[in-house]
Amino acid sequence: MFAGLPELGISNGEDLKETLTNCTEPLKAIDQFQTENGILLPTLQSALPFLDLHGTPRLEFHQSVFDELCDKLMERVATIAEGKDEDRYGKLKELLEKSFPLVKMPSIQPVVMQVLKHLPKVPEKKLKLVMADKELYKVCAVEVKRQIWQENQALFGDEVSPLLKHYIVAKEAALFSSDLSILHNFFSPSPKARRQGEVVLKLTQMIGKNVKLYDMVLQFLRTLFLRTRNVHYCTLRAELLMSLHDLDISEICSVDSCHKFTWCLDACIREKFVDAKRARELQGFLDGVKKGQEEVLGDLSMILCDPFSSNTLVLSTVRNLQELLSQDALPRDSPDLMLLLRMLSLGQGAWDMIDSQVFKEPRLELEVVTRFLPAMLSVLVDDYTFTVEQKLPSEEKTSLSYPTALPDNFNKYLQENRVACEMGLYYALHIAKQRNKNALQRLLPALVETYNDMASGDIFLHLLTAHLTLLSDEFGNEEFCSAVFDGFLLNSFSSKDNVHRHNLRLLLHLHQKVLPSCVETLVKTLEPSKQSSDQVKELYTKLTEKLEVQKKSPPQPDEAPSLDLHPVKVPERGGGREQQKKETN
Repeated sequence: MFAGLPELGISNGEDLKETLTNCTEPLKAIDQFQTENGILLPTLQSALPFLDLHGTPRLEFHQSVFDELCDKLMERVATIAEGKDEDRYGKLKELLEKSFPLVKMPSIQPVVMQVLKHLPKVPEKKLKLVMADKELYKVCAVEVKRQIWQENQALFGDEVSPLLKHYIVAKEAALFSSDLSILHNFFSPSPKARRQGEVVLKLTQMIGKNVKLYDMVLQFLRTLFLRTRNVHYCTLRAELLMSLHDLDISEICSVDSCHKFTWCLDACIREKFVDAKRARELQGFLDGVKKGQEEVLGDLSMILCDPFSSNTLVLSTVRNLQELLSQDALPRDSPDLMLLLRMLSLGQGAWDMIDSQVFKEPRLELEVVTRFLPAMLSVLVDDYTFTVEQKLPSEEKTSLSYPTALPDNFNKYLQENRVACEMGLYYALHIAKQRNKNALQRLLPALVETYNDMASGDIFLHLLTAHLTLLSDEFGNEEFCSAVFDGFLLNSFSSKDNVHRHNLRLLLHLHQKVLPSCVETLVKTLEPSKQSSDQVKELYTKLTEKLEVQKKSPPQPDEAPSLDLHPVKVPERGGGREQQKKETN
């Protein structure tokens, strides 16, 4: 507890023990020891007996004086550090040399740590001593740890790794939320709100203004993205940069080549749309990548691979196509649309670019522009025409039925081109949002086989299940229910745990709307196997429990008549369509 005192020429308990062992008059020896090692203030000698008379223990008095001196010293250290004295760091170093031997003494340790915290460059020897002692390392300020981390990447990685894992777990948990809502989905939080997340704030604090640590974190994110293909690391890359931007850390923002591009794109994400002005700014950044600096494309591609970025780009693309339709214009004549596709393609090629280290923008296939987009427009025309016609008086409606087939090669593009596939998936969300069940039934079969099985991705299924809640009443129709579940959602659930979970999430939310006969079939189909994850089993159990509760409390035909004077709808005898079928048979 009193380690380090002898180094400063101050007696400790061992010295007192030795004195008492070798003396002939113990009381006199104690009195002399107190005089030599007490507070060296002559006027205090007469006051101490007075305190004794009032029953104040010497220990209590000395402790209070000690605490007061510690507080004053810590304030003085902060004042010196914040002052303009040219030799202020020299004074702090001198104080560090005098106090560091006592760093293991709990009462003195806060003062030593305060000095270390305010030194921009702690002597290497002291840093090594702190790093070697787990207890000291644990209590030292983040300002000191930064100096240790920048010379020890492995130790920094050990600190950062749990945070990154926690971030990914939180993102994936959000995608499997039990709350299915188009208003409160994965993309609902604003960029500013997301940057207030625990992990982003902690990483920002750990990095401070240290460019070297920032580069280390970016390298960790690139490595993990390559290892896992998890796009949430791309989100964190963008959020971290914008968090430092919010704090006005110019030391880092000024050296990150992606800063202005990310800042502009962040504004687009906030508005959920890329307008013409910002489109020109973004294009300027992309076109401004100079020869010899192509590596920046790797970071730009990660920024664009962020799901929040790609979500904004595809939503803008669909909106752009709608505007072209109203203007009777061709896709290839829209520079804004071409830019959106260019950025979408760059973002989707992020993993390939970083993996191959070939920093070159992927070329957008010409046929996507000349063949697929016109086909998309024709689908838009069909949907728009049908929607308008449904609103017309019956005598003005034509006898034409809604088309069931998609344009030639439409399915092929969804299977072979990732940009076309992304647009096809988002168009499915768009028509679900419009509550266009006919268009959805037409498109869903085309999503069974998609490029790199993108339709089985958690982000798309999370959004689709939320959008399908807008059509909840349609699940009472056997044809529509079959088109959604049998025609699409159940196609790969047995081999993909995540698809199984999304099926159960949707059924858990809509089971009261689905025909009882369909519910019974779906429950049997979705029963977990032994290999199913705990999450699937938990969801299935929750679903079966809800269905049991529903069975136990159906409307009873023999209930006492209501005393309410308002008309009451009497439930059909037999409790529903399923029972009626049985009685008929």
